[in-house]
Amino acid sequence: MTHEDAGNYAGKRRGVKLNETIAAKVKEKVSENKISCSEAHSIAAELNVDPGEVGIAIDLLEVRIIKCQLGLFGHGKEKKIPALPDTIDPGIERAITSALVNGLLACSAAWDIAKRFNVPKAMVSAVCEKMKIKISPCQLGAFK
Repeated sequence: MTHEDAGNYAGKRRGVKLNETIAAKVKEKVSENKISCSEAHSIAAELNVDPGEVGIAIDLLEVRIIKCQLGLFGHGKEKKIPALPDTIDPGIERAITSALVNGLLACSAAWDIAKRFNVPKAMVSAVCEKMKIKISPCQLGAFK
């Protein structure tokens, strides 16, 4: 979704029925009509559902997702991607390259790479920025 589409999140979910159990948990965590990526993933873990299911409920409730854990959106006007160190583990770059699908790195793959190399998730985003690789799709469906 683009910034111009903000506030019409349910529009990308036409014909999808709201899961009331997930919706109730989302409503508990919402503040000022916003929910963080971390809170959304916590709900998914608590309910043992795919994060995408939580993303659907968030969209249908017209709630804005903030504070992407990869630093990509929801942090104000700027991304929250850290500066890269002078040297980058070449294994991270290889892992990113090998995980690409149609030139994109899935959010879930970025998380897996961060875990495998024991680095912050946003560091994987920083390497992707350097490599000019976009991260998509979002596990919550934010980029749908």
